[in-house]
Amino acid sequence: MKKRSSKNNPKLRRHDELILEGGVRLLAGVDEAGRGPLAGPVVAAAVIVKDWEFEERIDDSKKLSTLQRARAYREILTKCHLSVAVIERERIDAINIFRASLEAMQEAVRDLRPKPELVLVDGNTAPDFGCEARAVIGGDGVSFSIACASIAAKVLRDRLMELWNDRYPAYGFAVHKGYGTERHFEALRKNGPCPIHRRSFAPVNAFAEEIAQMSPEVWEAFRNEN
Repeated sequence: MKKRSSKNNPKLRRHDELILEGGVRLLAGVDEAGRGPLAGPVVAAAVIVKDWEFEERIDDSKKLSTLQRARAYREILTKCHLSVAVIERERIDAINIFRASLEAMQEAVRDLRPKPELVLVDGNTAPDFGCEARAVIGGDGVSFSIACASIAAKVLRDRLMELWNDRYPAYGFAVHKGYGTERHFEALRKNGPCPIHRRSFAPVNAFAEEIAQMSPEVWEAFRNEN
């Protein structure tokens, strides 16, 4: 491995280096984005780092600005093997968000090439990947590979939500990305859920049930007042 970039926390990279020095040749990190929002898909990314010399900062995606994530993602595309899986709202509602998140991670690892020998998973649960796997609590702040996956998943999900904003502009998805912000709740009160809202989530279900109990005339009057 080459000299570490000064932009990055050496502990993240050293965590993965120790695993590789122990004999693992193909190490993958996997993480998901979109577990908490009220709308949109959950996205998982799996990466195998090819070139460890990064110019951009690699860290937990939540610690990076939008611009930092975008720059890091461009570098990840050139220096990592990357696989992504998207689980849409309908599937989330059918099996619940926890299982959908695990399924997304399994799909991302399944389609990753080359096949990893060991997968590091952000969180406390490692699903069956068909190879050795380790759950790493707070992994996006511990493992360089998981941090790369965290950034990729976040960037790609944000871009999907920006596309959904073009179709459903009343909800502000480009701004809050489907999370339960005050603006999002105000849009739900005024417009009710749209097709990408997760009906299995209690706040969304509550709005849907309230609207279902209104007559068309009352609903239209409510919208006009708000």
